Amino acid sequence: MQFIYPGFLFALSALAIPLIIHLFNFRKFKRIYFTNVKFLREIKQETQSKSKLRHLLVLLSRMLAISFLVLAFAQPYLPVNNSTIASGSKVISIFVDNSFSMDALGNAGTLLEEAKKNASQIAAAYASSDRFQLLTNDFEGKHQRLLTRDEFLLALQEVKSSASVKSIQEILSRQSDLLNSGDAKNKFSYLISDFQKSNFNFENLHSDSGIQVSLLPLISKTIANVSIDTCWFESPTRQLNHPEVLHVRITNASENELENAPIKLLINKKQKALASFSVEANSTVQVDLTFTCKESGLHAAQLQLNDYPVSFDDTYFFSFDINSKIKVVSISEEPGVSPISNLFDKDSAFSFVSLSQKNMDYNALTTANLIVLNELKSISSGLAQEIKRRILSGGSLLIFPAPLIDLANYQSFLSSLPANYFTHLDTANTRVDKVNYGHNIYNDVFDKSKKIPQSIDLPVVYTHYSINQATRSNFEYLMKLQNGEHFLGKNSVGKGKVYVSAVGLNTDFSNFSKHAMFVPTMYKIALYSKPYQQIAYTIGKHETVEIETPSSTTEAVFHVKNSGDSFDMVPEVKQQPEGTRLVLHNQLKQADTYLLKLENDTIGGFAFNYNRKESALNCYSVESLIDVISQKGYSNFSLLSGSEKGITASLKEINQGKRFWKWCLIAALFFLAVEITLLRIWKK
Repeated sequence: MQFIYPGFLFALSALAIPLIIHLFNFRKFKRIYFTNVKFLREIKQETQSKSKLRHLLVLLSRMLAISFLVLAFAQPYLPVNNSTIASGSKVISIFVDNSFSMDALGNAGTLLEEAKKNASQIAAAYASSDRFQLLTNDFEGKHQRLLTRDEFLLALQEVKSSASVKSIQEILSRQSDLLNSGDAKNKFSYLISDFQKSNFNFENLHSDSGIQVSLLPLISKTIANVSIDTCWFESPTRQLNHPEVLHVRITNASENELENAPIKLLINKKQKALASFSVEANSTVQVDLTFTCKESGLHAAQLQLNDYPVSFDDTYFFSFDINSKIKVVSISEEPGVSPISNLFDKDSAFSFVSLSQKNMDYNALTTANLIVLNELKSISSGLAQEIKRRILSGGSLLIFPAPLIDLANYQSFLSSLPANYFTHLDTANTRVDKVNYGHNIYNDVFDKSKKIPQSIDLPVVYTHYSINQATRSNFEYLMKLQNGEHFLGKNSVGKGKVYVSAVGLNTDFSNFSKHAMFVPTMYKIALYSKPYQQIAYTIGKHETVEIETPSSTTEAVFHVKNSGDSFDMVPEVKQQPEGTRLVLHNQLKQADTYLLKLENDTIGGFAFNYNRKESALNCYSVESLIDVISQKGYSNFSLLSGSEKGITASLKEINQGKRFWKWCLIAALFFLAVEITLLRIWKK
């Protein structure tokens, strides 16, 4: 038994007052003589014994009434779970998990509605003078201020499902920042969630020991969910009127097998492909969809399947761009007919430009997908600077050396990128001996159903430049010579690629320009010269979008709009040597495809999806939460559950203990009534 106000116990000294009155209240009896006192003596003895009993009972009633009255003011209580009673003002932070997983069904509707109901019951357990913080996954500015209880309950009604997802460490840190900003001594933290294992990692938590943290887990009726995790194209580039294969990964997070479920692909709001899939319980399957685009430009696409009740991950948005032509720029000493021009100039899939280094148009390089240095003896500083800028922003460079080049000039240029460079001229006759068939340049050139013969006809080499083989280089070979030296290889530089050939296109070097390997090699290098397009982004990951912008856009204003024009924002634009970046600052909250507009022109687009971490509905059970709290030694953590008495009553019991002041007051009134009864009724 403990007391909230033990100082009142000194008032028990007042018990001495009725005791003293009882002991010193001597009555003087007057003696009267009678002739026959036999019957009077019996009456006197009986009256004195009853009087003594009545006085003792009155004394006991008074002392008990005073005792219980004093105890009522001292407020005795029994602590629950060894908790201490906090007196004074309190600050309470309540986190309501409003992530998409809370849309699952519980015992009384969705888990989010249960969480809001429980939060209101927690607030009801505290006094109206206490202050509250309402925190959700959105981490909005309005969540960083304290509210009265009535304001808290009003704000609670506005909480809705959100795409944002926060870890438990981020939640505790945000709560601690506000709770420690004031001078309140009593600080309480409540976390109401389904406690998904993918988001709530209890490893190495940094928690303020001065804040009492209570976890209130909500249990859904089912953990079944089918989700579209991601998708990707088989080929890194999109081509007009060319069959495209889209790989889709689907996860079945349930205990039941799913058979012949439909999935469809919509492009620009038109259905392009339909397939069915089957997936075993708690497993993942890959589904392939094939389609052909007959129009160039930006395409807004989405994958759809049907699943209930968790449906946020049933749609996956993505976008891709099909340019009508790939721009190839060839730079030589003198413009003229070459194997490069013969290959690209007449092909409608390419836009070919032939330039002379003596009369350069540097503007042509700013949008070139592939720049070919066709047997230049040296590279001017201005040309080198423009090429480097284009490579860093996503262009590709292919170098065919001249018969006599300035080795120092080439070494300086290639080293600055950095890329592998020429070391010396080797006039020994040799031939190509090895092809990197696994590289994406050649992965679909040869028939995979047939074994490639070892005696395949490969280019013959009469003279070549040796390419250095630095061990720390990211150089990938495409073809090698018999002596192990590189014939053709690739460096990744910034966002772009640099291809270096050991031979020029002159037949004095080799027969490569007339060999059957020349056309597919050049065609695939040009095809893959387009910069990688990220087809989808994730909401809440602070992602930046990299774009290619027209020249002279420094004063222009960009706008990001959704497909229905119901959303419009002006993003932050960062101009960097690698290109233009859009910083969105997590302002996109809705999964959709978005258009990027410059003034009134659409110059690009991108898609955003909800975080798929919420798709895995594996949650901590009550028992597992107790175990992890115990194992990690989080002494300021406890588990709160809705008992039969309700959360409000349970919390009051925890925060205030089992109080007995009302019973003490009732007992005091009862013994006062007993005293009055003894004094009045017994006399009669």
